[in-house]
Amino acid sequence: MKVTFDPNAAALKDSGIFGLPFSIDEAALVLIPVPWEVTTSYGRGTAQGPQAILQASKQIDLFDIDLGNFFEAGIAMLDESREVQKWNEEASILAQEIIAEGGVDVDPELQAVAQKVNAYSIQLNEYVYAETKNLLDQGKRVGLIGGDHSTPFGAIQAFLEKYPEMGILHFDAHADLRDAFEGFEYSHASIMHNVIEKTALKKLVQVGIRDFCEEEFEYIKKSNQRIVTFFDAQLAEQKLNGTQWSTICDEIIRHLPKEVYISFDIDGLDPRFCPHTGTPVPGGIDLREAFYLIKKVAQSGRKIIGFDLNEVSPGMQALSDIADPAAEWDANVGARLLYKLCGWTLNNL
Repeated sequence: MKVTFDPNAAALKDSGIFGLPFSIDEAALVLIPVPWEVTTSYGRGTAQGPQAILQASKQIDLFDIDLGNFFEAGIAMLDESREVQKWNEEASILAQEIIAEGGVDVDPELQAVAQKVNAYSIQLNEYVYAETKNLLDQGKRVGLIGGDHSTPFGAIQAFLEKYPEMGILHFDAHADLRDAFEGFEYSHASIMHNVIEKTALKKLVQVGIRDFCEEEFEYIKKSNQRIVTFFDAQLAEQKLNGTQWSTICDEIIRHLPKEVYISFDIDGLDPRFCPHTGTPVPGGIDLREAFYLIKKVAQSGRKIIGFDLNEVSPGMQALSDIADPAAEWDANVGARLLYKLCGWTLNNL
């Protein structure tokens, strides 16, 4: 760390994530921004999420009451890939034609367009996989910032190669278990279906799920406990009946293996924390409840090995290209959630 850096001062103009001075080489934890929202089917803007979080992160005080000055291990963020930005722009134009029709159905022309979109998504997966693997091979801790929730598939593949016994703790309003939603093989609504079908992941534990179709519900039931879902309605009923959140957390954690990757879609939170996310759903968990669960995972003796954070939007609303100035709140919350994820990932260095 540079000796001139003052963690108690305001962030400098040209500083990195959280106002920190670390280079990629110096950092123990490296963040990969993925500006991608090709298959987003309602509100847009999450492709701007990484940059919005970067700007908001510089307002965060670095000392943490649980973890102290964990930032001293070093946190840095890669520059956004211009190639990924270009793919996102090109593929989004194609995808909008399909989204406007509600899917490909049996239209051969739309099916051909979907195949082009799927090809872009495969390119993205390969990019994310290569970046993640390269950093893991260097001994770095890695976090990914989306973008929509399709973005971490390649990262999860790379993590599973290094940590084959890992499980995923998945925070979300949606189950994300649809098969090629709207004809998109790598839809944001299909991320966990793809993980289950295309990797050797042994355990997926979902928290806060409250928007799902019958097909997804049956898919969970038939998973033979490979997928364990804590539905939001059931969590809310337990709390209303007096069950302490700590007790609920213990039950959630019981299903996790020793190595845990966290996949956090910000719409898993109550929408008051993320009102501009692409598909907000009433209900959800409180930010403090999320912090507490993550803390208890780390304190349980399990190792948080990495994470992704997705669907933070700076306010590009459905059917509109006008940004909402009040959407800074989403990036503010996202930056603070990101800082906690970094802290608990660095906690067991």
